[in-house]
Amino acid sequence: MFASRVATTLLKRSAVASAPASSLRNGLALRLMSSGEDVATFDLTGSFETYNLESQPSNTIEMSKSELLSHFELMYTMRRMEITCDNEYKAREIRGFCHLYDGQEAVATGINAAFDPEDSWITSYRCHCTALARGGTVAGVLGELFGNVEGQTKGKGGSMHFYNKAHNFYGGQGIVGAQVPVGLGLAFANHYNAIPGKPMQVAIACYGDGAANQGQIWESANMASLWKLPMIFCIENNHYGMGTSMDRHSSHSDYYKMGNHIPGVRIDGMNVLAVKEGMRFVKDFVGSGNGPMYVEMMTYRYHGHSMSDPGTTYRNREEIALTRSTRDPLEFVKRTLIDAGFADADEIKTIEKRIRKDVANQVKQAKMSPKPTVEKDLFEFVFTSNGGKEQNEYPPHIRMPDFAKSKFY
Repeated sequence: MFASRVATTLLKRSAVASAPASSLRNGLALRLMSSGEDVATFDLTGSFETYNLESQPSNTIEMSKSELLSHFELMYTMRRMEITCDNEYKAREIRGFCHLYDGQEAVATGINAAFDPEDSWITSYRCHCTALARGGTVAGVLGELFGNVEGQTKGKGGSMHFYNKAHNFYGGQGIVGAQVPVGLGLAFANHYNAIPGKPMQVAIACYGDGAANQGQIWESANMASLWKLPMIFCIENNHYGMGTSMDRHSSHSDYYKMGNHIPGVRIDGMNVLAVKEGMRFVKDFVGSGNGPMYVEMMTYRYHGHSMSDPGTTYRNREEIALTRSTRDPLEFVKRTLIDAGFADADEIKTIEKRIRKDVANQVKQAKMSPKPTVEKDLFEFVFTSNGGKEQNEYPPHIRMPDFAKSKFY
């Protein structure tokens, strides 16, 4: 029952290749850029549903070979990284909470492709791949999960608390939905700092369907609408809030319509082309002073809610296998590359082999990093008394454990 329901939800939205003009190859409209690079036009009909909008994302997207290959490489790196996290967790090299993103790679990749580096991004605790897309490295992500000092947040954050201010990534949040009010603050800052007459930088807060009915989100939406902030409320709808299906935990499951008068758009979140074009439209809309927008990404996670969840007690293996075989975001990109004549199967296998080797090497690098020390690292970025400048010495008013009596030291 679950398999047929989810398959119907996911399969009713698909992106197909179009042939509107020019010379044709494998059903795609192709042309040659002045640089000599092939460009294809892809049909996105059926990838979007809109609410309270007079316009909508384009039903076509133009993409070059290098663009599509770069999206595939990032998505495949994400997939290999998350599979590695699974293996390292089972080997007890990674401890604590660990929420994996495999299956949802097209969402983070498409958003990142549509955004400017100056746009602000905050997300939930399922944040490894967003951290990677937003300026991170596999070594930095795995180092953080190992709790080592060369991790992205110096081994202090762990799986749920990545952060990269230089790339305007304001982290994962360990509390369900808590990132949305912070995202509202980022949108307020972008509105406040906007240059009159120019588009504003936008802010996006990503959260799951399980958080969508929280009061703090309604309050944030109210303020964003009142002040016409460039805020994107992005629901990554993977169909389950932890182990509860969306039709059992929400009386209103068209999440893109949840903003009442706030406009919304639903996007096929398994298709990176649709996500990129849809988010380009959303960014233009909210950045032009029209106020916030709700975005619902229809996606799916292959793992359970976290590594402690096998993911098969509330859904069956057939449902997962069906989604993998019909809607996998990586397989879609591979088929698209081949159909467009951008790459053949052997070239794709060569890319995959190179990425697997690179991920393995970066994991080895991450393991070589030392653990944080009490003397050098514990107090860094904890306390300051001189106007915000970095101060790393031990604050005397903070009580420390008695090391002589502690069995851990």
